[in-house]
Amino acid sequence: MRFVADCMLGRLARWLRILGHDVLYFRRIEDADLVELASRESRILLTRDTRLVLRRAARGSLLIHAHLLEDQLREIFRWKPQAILSPARCRRCLECNEPTREVLKEEIQARVPAYVYRNHSRFRECPACGRIYWKATHVRHMMRRLRQTVPVDRKKGQE
Repeated sequence: MRFVADCMLGRLARWLRILGHDVLYFRRIEDADLVELASRESRILLTRDTRLVLRRAARGSLLIHAHLLEDQLREIFRWKPQAILSPARCRRCLECNEPTREVLKEEIQARVPAYVYRNHSRFRECPACGRIYWKATHVRHMMRRLRQTVPVDRKKGQE
């Protein structure tokens, strides 16, 4: 699914990216530009701004009521479970939203800490910003947190 999140939903945008979704997020953007972008790119607008969803051009947007991340994820799950259950978890750059690509371990040796290089065999790289990703313990912790928040399929939820 493709989303654009308003400036009040940065953490949610990041988590949706972790879950494999294409989520645009800007710290600063005018409401009219945000609505126009969502419409032009056929994205679901996620917002906490009640006035924004009342705009005629903002049809198809989802008003998020909750303040806490877990509650926001539950709202999205109740709205549409597949918005949480993406098959492409941990496949997008958390910073720039680009899909990452697998890279050979040897290609990134100088770019990761020695401990990480010794203890991991699979790496992904963002082709846009160059960030390197690997599945460290924080991925397991995030997936456990997600399973505690929404009823995801345990088999698919493990990364």
